[in-house]
Amino acid sequence: MNRAALLRAARTEWGPLYAAVWGTFVRKRLKAIPMTLSAVALTAVFQIVQNQPWGFGPVQRLGCVQAQLPWWLALLRTPLSLFVPALDLPVWGALAQVLIVFGIAEAALGMGRTLAVAYLATLAGTMYARLAIAIGPGSPLGLPPEAAAVVDTGPSAAVVGLAVYVSWRYRAWLTCAVVVLAMFGEVLLKPNLAGKEHIAAVVALLVVCGVDELRLRHKPRSDAHREGDQRSGAPASRS
Repeated sequence: MNRAALLRAARTEWGPLYAAVWGTFVRKRLKAIPMTLSAVALTAVFQIVQNQPWGFGPVQRLGCVQAQLPWWLALLRTPLSLFVPALDLPVWGALAQVLIVFGIAEAALGMGRTLAVAYLATLAGTMYARLAIAIGPGSPLGLPPEAAAVVDTGPSAAVVGLAVYVSWRYRAWLTCAVVVLAMFGEVLLKPNLAGKEHIAAVVALLVVCGVDELRLRHKPRSDAHREGDQRSGAPASRS
């Protein structure tokens, strides 16, 4: 494939998303992503604190979610759990994921929708963990009882959910397919709690995308046309 064909393919895949994100940054600069910058800072702070002798316990009590916890306590900890990085993974990877994926999503979708998608993906993983442990290890969907003590995924489920939702919404079909297939490949190679929670996040956001498509189809024509223009990166038409 020659360079011109690659450029055409890239414009088709990422053009609408690029236009939306770049347009927001041109207008607002760093004010376009205040939540993302706060999330990166908070993740870095949690990483520093939890690696101190005095800080591990408080961070775990504030943002550690496990399937063995009562529901009310897990829900209380969920908002901060997005920003507690895994202890066994490089923190720079988590920071880069949050900065890039949250930043693109916030610029393209806005702060409110980005947070809603992120928390939905995280909650889907949390609910799946409880269901899978109840099913037990005898099923491909199940997990052994000891998984109840494993800490949930931190920011990674939110990152996966946002990647799926943004790529679907802006018609980056290949990107969406790559993310979904990568998550299933992760589970096949390493069928642990984190990988299966990522699949739960993917499934939850695919359902949301499907509902979003049905909602758009049943909107009045003028509203559907305006939202379609926004997705394609084109300015909305004026009547």
